[in-house]
Amino acid sequence: MAASVCAFILALYALCGSAAGSGGLSAPTNVRLTSYNMDLVLRWDPPEGTTDVLTYTAAYRSSATGYKNVCTNTSALECDFTSSLSTVYGSYTGRVRAHRGAENSSWVESNLMIMDKQTFIGPPSVTLHVTGTSLEVSIKDPVFKYSELREVYTLATYNITYWKSSPKEEVKKILETRQDRVVLSNLDPMSEYCVQVQIIYDMNPRPGDYSDVVCEHTGDVDAAPWVAAVVAFVVMAAVVALVVTLVVYWTRISKFLCPEVVLPPHFKESLLPANPSIYPVSLPSEHCDQVSIIADHRTEEKEEEEEGGCSTQPDTSQDGG
Repeated sequence: MAASVCAFILALYALCGSAAGSGGLSAPTNVRLTSYNMDLVLRWDPPEGTTDVLTYTAAYRSSATGYKNVCTNTSALECDFTSSLSTVYGSYTGRVRAHRGAENSSWVESNLMIMDKQTFIGPPSVTLHVTGTSLEVSIKDPVFKYSELREVYTLATYNITYWKSSPKEEVKKILETRQDRVVLSNLDPMSEYCVQVQIIYDMNPRPGDYSDVVCEHTGDVDAAPWVAAVVAFVVMAAVVALVVTLVVYWTRISKFLCPEVVLPPHFKESLLPANPSIYPVSLPSEHCDQVSIIADHRTEEKEEEEEGGCSTQPDTSQDGG
C-alpha cells in the first residue's frame, strides 16, 4: 500500500513538473561560442515559437574558474567576452538564458572553445613594391583582439603564391617562410604579376584565410642597387657642403647680398640745408661755478709805500751844479 502511494505521488509530481515546464519560457537555441582573431564571442538564436521582446544574460567560464556573468539583460543576440579574459590559453565554455519580465528560461551551455587551437585567423594584408623587374612583397599580420599573433604563434610561417596574370602562367610558391618581406626576382619586364599570401600556424590545425589578390606591373629593367646609394651620397654631400659654406662665409655672403649704400659727397652736400639757422641746434647747457677774487691788503700797502718813497726823494744832482 505504501509503495503504491509513493508511486502515485511521484507520478503526480512528474506530471505537474512537465506541465509547468511546457508552460514556462523556452530557452535560446543554436548557442555557440566562436573565436575569430583571438576574440571570444557567444552567439545564440531566440527561443523557438516566441515573438515576445526578450532579454538575455550571458556568462562564460574557463578551465580554471567558474561562470562569470558578462552581459546582463541585453537585447542583443551575442555577448563579447574578450575584454574579460585574462589569457588566451585554456578552454572556455559559455552559457545563456532568456528573460521575459519575471520569467527566466533555463541555462543553455555552448560548445567548448580552446582559443589558441580553434580560433579562426583572418588573412594578412599584402602590399607590393616595384624595383625594376623585381617585386618586393610586404606582409602585415592580422590584428588580434587579444594579444599579438607572434606572441601566441611564435613559429607561424607564410605561404606565398604568385603568377603572371597575362598570359596565365604556372603558379609559383614560396612555402613556409618566416620573412615578412620577400623579393620576387627574375620576373619578366613590363608584365603584371599577382600575389596571394596565407599564414600557417604551428599550434592551430586550421590554416589561415588567404589574403586578397594583389597585382602590380614590373618595370623595364633592373636598376643597379648602387645607383640609389650613389645618388643619396651625392645629395647628402651637397647639403653638408652648402651648410658649411654658409656658416664659414656668412659675413661675406651677407655683405654681398645686402651691400652698404655709400652716397657720393655731392649728394650728401645737396641733402644739407642751405640756411642752417632754420634748423636750431641744441647745444649742451654749460655749468658755471661762481668765482670770487680776494685781494691781499698787505701787498697793496707795500706797493703804495714803494711808490711814495720814490716821489719824495730830492734831486741832489741839480743842486750841486
